[in-house]
Amino acid sequence: MVAKVAVLGAGSFGTALSAVLLRGGNEVSLWCYEPGHADEVNAQGRNSRYMTEFELPGLRATARLDEAVDGASMVLFVSPSHVTRALARDVRDFLSPGTLLVCASKGIEAGGETMDEVLRAELPAHCHEELAFISGPSFAREVLEGQPTAVVVASRRLEVAERVQKAFSGPSFRVYTTGDVVGVELGGAVKNIIAIAAGCGDGLGFGHNVRAAVITRGLAEMSRLGAAKGADPLTFMGLAGMGDLVLTCTGDLSRNRRVGLGLGKGMTLAEVTESLGGQVAEGVKTTASTYKLAQRIGLDMPLVTAMHELLYDGRPARELALSLMERPLKHELD
Repeated sequence: MVAKVAVLGAGSFGTALSAVLLRGGNEVSLWCYEPGHADEVNAQGRNSRYMTEFELPGLRATARLDEAVDGASMVLFVSPSHVTRALARDVRDFLSPGTLLVCASKGIEAGGETMDEVLRAELPAHCHEELAFISGPSFAREVLEGQPTAVVVASRRLEVAERVQKAFSGPSFRVYTTGDVVGVELGGAVKNIIAIAAGCGDGLGFGHNVRAAVITRGLAEMSRLGAAKGADPLTFMGLAGMGDLVLTCTGDLSRNRRVGLGLGKGMTLAEVTESLGGQVAEGVKTTASTYKLAQRIGLDMPLVTAMHELLYDGRPARELALSLMERPLKHELD
C-alpha cells in the first residue's frame, strides 16, 4: 500500500529525503514556506530553488500545512533548527494520533534545547511516543544522486524506529536503529561546530595534521557533552557521531566547513553567509547555543569556545589557533 508522507521543509535535505521516499514508492507532499515556491515545484517537477538539476517525478508541493499533513502516515521535519519550534506550533493541531513524526533537523536551540526537547514541548502528548530522529553522514546532493548512504534513526520506542527504518531503506539508502535519542541529537548538532573549526584550519593553510586533531578533539568535546546529558558514549563512535563528523569536517559539500574556510581566509561572517546563496549553515547558531549550554553545566569545550569567539567576538582565527595550542597540558582522556 502506498503511504503518504509529509515533508516539512523544502531546502536541500528536504528535497533529498523526498527523493528517497519517492523511490520507495511513497506519496510525498512537500511543504514550502512560500506559495510561489510550491507552485514552481509543481510546475517544473523539481525543486526550483535547491538542487534544481534533479527531477522529482510524482512530488507534490503545497504551502498549506493542513493540506501537507492531511492523511499522512508520517510527517518529516526538515526545517532549520531555529524555526522548528514555530513550525511545530503551527502544525500541531493538524496531527492525528499514531502519525510517525520524524525530525531530520540538526541543531540546538538558543536556550540549549535539542530538537527532541523542542518537539516534546510543543506537540500534543499523543505525539510524544511517535517521535524519531534521523541523522548521519548524508550530503543532500549525494543522496539525490543515488549514491550509497548510511544513516541512523533514534527513538525511545524500538517499534517506531523500525517503522521509520523500513520507510526509508532502499538499495542506496541504508538505515540503522538506536534508542539513544540524546546521543544522536547531540552528535548531529555539535559536529557542525567542529566542521567550522576544521574549515578554519584549512582556510589558514594548515595541513592534514590539524584537520585530524580538530576532528579527534572535537569528538572528545562532543562525547563529554553527551555524557553530561545522559547519552550512550558508543553513539559517538557511530554514524551520528564519528560518521557525520568526518563527513562534515572534510567534505567539500559541507556548508559549515565552507563557513570556517572563508573565515580562515579572512572573510567576514556576513560575506561567508552571503556566499552560501540562501542555504543555512546550522553550526553558526548552534555554536552560540552550545557555548551557553556548556557554560551553564560547567563543561570544558575549547573548540566550541574558540568558534564562539571567532563568530561572535571577532577574534582572529590565527590567534585562536595559537591559543588552543598553548592551553595547559593534560591527560588525553581528561
